[in-house]
Amino acid sequence: MRLTTKDITFTALFAALIVVGAFLKVDIPLPLYTMHFTLQWFFVLMAGFLLGAKLGAFSVITYILIGLTGLPVFAAGGGIGYVLRPGFGFLLGFIFAAFLIGSLTEKLKPTKLWQYIIPATVGLFAYYAVGAVYFYLIKNLYVGEAVSFSVVVVQYCLITVLPDFILCVVAAGFATQLIPVFRKMITVRL
Repeated sequence: MRLTTKDITFTALFAALIVVGAFLKVDIPLPLYTMHFTLQWFFVLMAGFLLGAKLGAFSVITYILIGLTGLPVFAAGGGIGYVLRPGFGFLLGFIFAAFLIGSLTEKLKPTKLWQYIIPATVGLFAYYAVGAVYFYLIKNLYVGEAVSFSVVVVQYCLITVLPDFILCVVAAGFATQLIPVFRKMITVRL
């Protein structure tokens, strides 16, 4: 995949917006782990909607790589050690979600709010699936705390899935208005 200057610029812009979203958070202290409800998910949704599958996923990968280098851009810091945190799987889930949202948006070519909610919901399930499996594996295999998968789902997914679905609806509303403008903007020669 050959990236143009515009592609790189928009990818960097969305990586930066995801960073901003990480700092707009509410901490939820839970027995096994403190969860962070952030606005990262909103910007991941918008990256998928506006940039498409490949660039949307690339913007999330860029964000994660920045955090893994040690810059504190994640909700609870940064650095390579972050991969051993149970919540890191949710960041990995963002990659798959952005790709799926972008891919479905490109194929379905939605024009109405409810049509954008479909790719957003598929992305939400992917994001939570990857996050829950990673959380379960890290807790059980690395940390050594026996946690059932049902506990992970109930205590770490069900708490934030409704607010994240609301963000899906809000992002879908923004997408219905922004995509026509964004498409015109990216076709203009610089």
